[in-house]
Amino acid sequence: MSILGSISVVFDLDGTLVDSEPHYFEAGRQTLAEQGVTDFTWADHERYVGISTQETIASWKERYGLDAPAEELLADKNRRYLELARASTRAYPEMRAFVGMLADEGVPMAVASGSSREAIEAILAVTGLADRLKTVVSADEVPRGKPAPDVFLEAARRLGAAPADCVVVEDAAPGAAAAHAAGMRCIAVPYLAAQADDPAFATVGLLVRGGQSAFTAREALDWLMRSARAA
Repeated sequence: MSILGSISVVFDLDGTLVDSEPHYFEAGRQTLAEQGVTDFTWADHERYVGISTQETIASWKERYGLDAPAEELLADKNRRYLELARASTRAYPEMRAFVGMLADEGVPMAVASGSSREAIEAILAVTGLADRLKTVVSADEVPRGKPAPDVFLEAARRLGAAPADCVVVEDAAPGAAAAHAAGMRCIAVPYLAAQADDPAFATVGLLVRGGQSAFTAREALDWLMRSARAA
């Protein structure tokens, strides 16, 4: 048995395993510009960090009064995003190391993301993480996106793990809230420093306030080992 006992680990993708938010911002900026919205800024994008693309599009339609069908906007944004993601997406080095450590210990792992399945698979392929992260759940495959727990509960089901045995690794408040709602422990590495005091992060087991620059694979593994012993 693994040194972590029955623990399984479920990773969020964007902003957690990989630095894909700049690509999502650019894809969104281009999509909105095509619809006549030419003042979309990074600060505007930040309000959508951690929620699904479908929910982002729904918010855009209301916020900007867009006439185009949601399906058309979604397809346009996904197409632009995939072009950028396939050209270059960077996996965070310490997260890559963490995945490697868990794989070496035989820990079951999954990716549960608000991105489309096509986008998840493309990113895992281009970053070389696909071989170690074979169980993938997209928000497209469940009734509700984060902060609802559906995507994490489906990941647990596919891993054959009890929710209480799962630890989620997340970067955003909606994801931390989803993990809590799923009855799972959480390691939070906030993508946006300003979100570190969000009430959703108060429920997590390990909060790395400094974000990716402060995260280390060894600290995360040590915390998991302590959690396993406590369980």
